[in-house]
Amino acid sequence: MLLRNAFDALASVLLPAPCRICGQTLTNASRIPICEPCLESFERVADPMCRCCGRPFVSAVAAQAIDPLCRLCRANFYGFEQARTFAIYGDALSQAITLLKYEEVARLGDWFAARLAEVFESVAADWRPSVIIPVPLFPARRRERGYNQSDLIARPLAKRLGLRLESRILTRIKPRPPQLLLSRTERWKSVRGAYATREPLRVDNLRVLLIDDVLTTGATLDSCARTLKKAGAVAVFGLTVARIVPGWISRGPVAAAPSSAVSGNRMAAKSISSTTA
Repeated sequence: MLLRNAFDALASVLLPAPCRICGQTLTNASRIPICEPCLESFERVADPMCRCCGRPFVSAVAAQAIDPLCRLCRANFYGFEQARTFAIYGDALSQAITLLKYEEVARLGDWFAARLAEVFESVAADWRPSVIIPVPLFPARRRERGYNQSDLIARPLAKRLGLRLESRILTRIKPRPPQLLLSRTERWKSVRGAYATREPLRVDNLRVLLIDDVLTTGATLDSCARTLKKAGAVAVFGLTVARIVPGWISRGPVAAAPSSAVSGNRMAAKSISSTTA
């Protein structure tokens, strides 16, 4: 422990670097460019939540229901069996996802995978997935970006869970609309018929664990799940890093004076909720 503290102190002096979220100088040697206070500020999703889609309850009254299901799940709205999320989509987490999504800070993918592995522990016995599939990007977007951020999370998660990763089974065949901001209805329309399975890759009898970065309306997971089930999957579950919850009162943004780079991250982060579903 003393050796680690000495190493952190030496690293902070010889290789000073700012936290990419709050701008404060990193005081320890870390594989990711985010300080511990910012990492600890991510607001984990915890009970009470919807038993099916994992949406945390904003209303205390809803949380007291005998069978804790949100309005949509009471109507069997989604095509997936269940979904769970690491944390609420807030200011700090949105910036961290921006670093992974647009700047390929791949080590964040491994960090998020570790958090999702922790979330998975509570549902592992019921879900029993046989394969992990990252939500795919449209091929042109994948070529433009050079990588798929969901794959950067799914790959290390598959290793942690000892599951087979299948990045080629599911493909996106319909591009996202060009406009940045989409209404809830437009989000659902944008993913209707947007995914397909590749022939001759087999999906029969698979229990699939889908991985994505942000859950906004659930439309993306729903569309992927319906596509996989049509191809023969027997069950589909979803894990996401973040979830947007309208009406949620968070603990607020990390207090700091951001640098211009951090300000740029925040501007980019605002677009994430507009480009995910």
